[in-house]
Amino acid sequence: MVWKNIKKTAAFAIVLATMFLTGENAYSASRIKDIADFEGVRENQLVGYGLVVGLNGTGDNIKSVNFTKESLISMLDRVGINSRDGQLKSKNVAAVMVTGNLPAFGREGSRIDVMVSALGDAKSLQGGTLIATPMVGADGEVYAVAQGQVAIGGYSAAGNNQTVTKGVPTSGRIANGAIIENEVGFSLESLQNVRLALRNPDFTTSKRVAAAVNALLGEDAAKALDPSTVDVRIPEQYRNNMVELMTKIEQLPVQPDQAARVVVDESSGIVVIGKDVKINKLAIAQGNLTIKISEIPLISQPLPFTDGTTVVDTATDIMIDEDTDSRLNVLDTGVNLQELVNGLNALGVSPRDLISILQAVKASGALQADIEVI
Repeated sequence: MVWKNIKKTAAFAIVLATMFLTGENAYSASRIKDIADFEGVRENQLVGYGLVVGLNGTGDNIKSVNFTKESLISMLDRVGINSRDGQLKSKNVAAVMVTGNLPAFGREGSRIDVMVSALGDAKSLQGGTLIATPMVGADGEVYAVAQGQVAIGGYSAAGNNQTVTKGVPTSGRIANGAIIENEVGFSLESLQNVRLALRNPDFTTSKRVAAAVNALLGEDAAKALDPSTVDVRIPEQYRNNMVELMTKIEQLPVQPDQAARVVVDESSGIVVIGKDVKINKLAIAQGNLTIKISEIPLISQPLPFTDGTTVVDTATDIMIDEDTDSRLNVLDTGVNLQELVNGLNALGVSPRDLISILQAVKASGALQADIEVI
């Protein structure tokens, strides 16, 4: 008993050492549950096709949207109404796609939220009710049935000369709108090993996760298989208590590592620079060449009582600004993120100019980071 307590105390001390000796402060560490997922414990996407009824004339135009018409006829057939020989003109029906996520270990009878989105030319789903819609998974099996009142976050109003639209009235949500009818079979107790899948794959992070788990268990039960996977062998004392083991593992603090990276979105001009980005010593000069061309129309009128005609001509004015106030600035070796930002701000560069500067610095070999353009 004494030896067992000593082992627990030593394991606790190792966990504390892992927390404080990772090279970062403990407050900057993340829980394993925030950076990794347990393999097999996941959601499953569901989708279904159905009809929303009860719309106030804002549904699909049945004459032009054939699949809505056929779906309506099939639905009426199922309830014993033959409408194939009639002229359907209703605008109170809309064909929709219903989507949702089946949570891990979702049980029969429990409810999930679903999203409802119009397929045809419906103008709004406001006030509509979704008719019972089977929702299937990737394997084609029905796992839930959705039905209920559609709640939308927008509206649309139209008059003779003006239309007002707020949000997206053709998309809505039904809270607790689907009932789970079929479960995904998965048993935790039958597992001999459990794997952690890192959301941002990294060799250093996976190694730190394995070390933290081994420190908790007091044995070499965890092993980093690759940058995104850590395999954990289930210790004997947790064979029949997997929930307790997974709870302890997901609460462990680990400092994630990341590669030095600069992310650039050229379409919006957004630049995100990682904290480990470094540059070698170099000089930067930023100048703008601006050319402005103005066309001024000139109209020449003929003299009174003459046979002349009006002549239209243009006068062109060209202005060139070479930004002669630009200066050469020197950035020292090993400049960190804050110093880099301060130096570029001192140049008065815009986000667009910053993108060009970073690409030029990378091309020179002085930027010790990857540039990722999205």
